[in-house]
Amino acid sequence: MGKKSSIWMILPLYIFTLIFVACPLLYMVALSFATPGEVHGVQWIFTLDNYRKLLEPVYLNTFAQSFQLAFTSTLFITLIGYPFGYYMAKLPASGKKKAMLLLMLPFWVNSLIRLYGWIIILQKKGLLNFLLKKLGLIEKPLKLMYSYPAIVIGMIYVLLPFMILSVYSSAEKLDWSLVEAARDLGAGKIKAFWTVSFKLTLPGLLSGVILTFIPSMGLFFIADILGGNKVVLVGSLIQDQMTRGNNWPFAAALAVIMMILTTLMILLYRKVTNAKEVEGLG
Repeated sequence: MGKKSSIWMILPLYIFTLIFVACPLLYMVALSFATPGEVHGVQWIFTLDNYRKLLEPVYLNTFAQSFQLAFTSTLFITLIGYPFGYYMAKLPASGKKKAMLLLMLPFWVNSLIRLYGWIIILQKKGLLNFLLKKLGLIEKPLKLMYSYPAIVIGMIYVLLPFMILSVYSSAEKLDWSLVEAARDLGAGKIKAFWTVSFKLTLPGLLSGVILTFIPSMGLFFIADILGGNKVVLVGSLIQDQMTRGNNWPFAAALAVIMMILTTLMILLYRKVTNAKEVEGLG
């Protein structure tokens, strides 16, 4: 009886996953091999042209730009987010609650509204230029809006909490007595950190990289709002093909490539995590 009741409890989850996850993914993969209609719609004629089209220089350049932006954003997010999440885990219980509250506050406001707030900060007559002029650091306003640095700032702002939370969840489970043991055995602070703390929090760091690297290739609205369409991301290309280009099969092929990249990063994460578990058991 208990087994039957557990099956009925799990069944809705399987049905939900099948309808809203598996079926859309299978449809997207099938659509990527279809032929776009002459005027609109899709012709279900099998072709590999959508994937061959990805090898054209203009689309390869889009992927290169997206990878460059994703790498730059993830690098800065890691440099800021890892120390924040690591030391946040070392705070007392009351400090953790306050830090978590401050970290979650931005999620209460729509991301588009928050990005428009950065326009007020970064524009020529914005708050940042005003402060820099008051401090005597600049004479003329800096042109920050609609530039590559503005896009990177937007990516960092939107994705940084995911890195912090990933590192925090990993660092909070860290057995600090191992760090103290390394110090007692003669290791300095830096050596104890790299040999113990960093290795044990590496899964959290990799999880944060996954949650920031792939999304930063597809968050086209950040590039549109803060970059003025100067940087075309893969997400922008997918949107353009589905709206103005009316080429849903090619958009699906782009989405499939993004899904493959995400899967590869998840497999890498699992491989590293499993290796750490085996090392810990050894």
